[in-house]
Amino acid sequence: MLKPVIAAVLIAASGAVLAQAPAADAKEERRQKVREATKKAQEACASRPEAERRDCTRLEMCKQAKDPGKCEERAKARIEKRKQRQEKNKQ
Repeated sequence: MLKPVIAAVLIAASGAVLAQAPAADAKEERRQKVREATKKAQEACASRPEAERRDCTRLEMCKQAKDPGKCEERAKARIEKRKQRQEKNKQ
């Protein structure tokens, strides 16, 4: 009586696990695109001094984004949060 229930649960669970594989592939594909974009940006900005390099890299990354304006907004928000954390940690 218990064996058919266990078999049904295993079959249902295996389908759910296999269904997640394409999502994992898409995630890895996005990761690879980000790595390539980061590498291009770092190469483009390698000759700049440290202070300018961060801004240059951000601009290069946002140029390659689907929506450069939105990318810039998010980047500026991250910069502001970073500044706030730094100020908070100094106190």
